[in-house]
Parts: sequence; C-alpha cells; structure tokens
Amino acid sequence: MYAIIKTGGKQYKVAENDAIYIEKLDVEEGKAVTFDEVILVSDGNSVKVGDPFVKGASVSGKVEKQGKNKKIVTYKYKPKKHSHTKTGHRQPYTKVVIDSIKG
Repeated sequence: MYAIIKTGGKQYKVAENDAIYIEKLDVEEGKAVTFDEVILVSDGNSVKVGDPFVKGASVSGKVEKQGKNKKIVTYKYKPKKHSHTKTGHRQPYTKVVIDSIKG
C-alpha cells in the first residue's frame, strides 16, 4: 500500500515504515504528525485518485529528527569588474517515519 501526499509545496510517494525528509514542520521530535492532503491512495488492487484530495484519507507518522542539510555554496563572479559574491545556505528539514496509511 502506498500514497502520494502533499506537504511543503512538494509531493511525496510514501509507504508504511518509510522515512522521508520533508520541509521543516513546527513539531517536536517524537511527536505524531498527520497529513490530510492525500492526492492518491493505492492498496495494490485499487487506486483512489483525489479531486484534488482523497476524501477521508490520511497518512500518519512520527517525527524522528529535525535538522539541516549540508551547506550549498553559491559563487557569483563577474570578470574584469572585481566583483564576486559567495553565499551559503543550509535548508532545514524534518525526518518523518510513516506509521500508517488510511484511505
């Protein structure tokens, strides 16, 4: 059984016991989280597609970790102008382990 959920402006294909890294959620580590924006649910025999979301479907999981990704460095350089800019960015994330899919 798998589902496609929407969170943080992105879509993720999830199954039970999967660990996914999503955009940062405001939930403490060890707490439960429920995703109600389920786009598709499949149990192997039938597929339910939402318009835009599947009614009555939800995906629940547990927040395992809050963290930041590795640093991404961007470097802009303009030749012959003595101009350069170096910036870095670390995107925060939340690691969620999927417990159950209802739909």
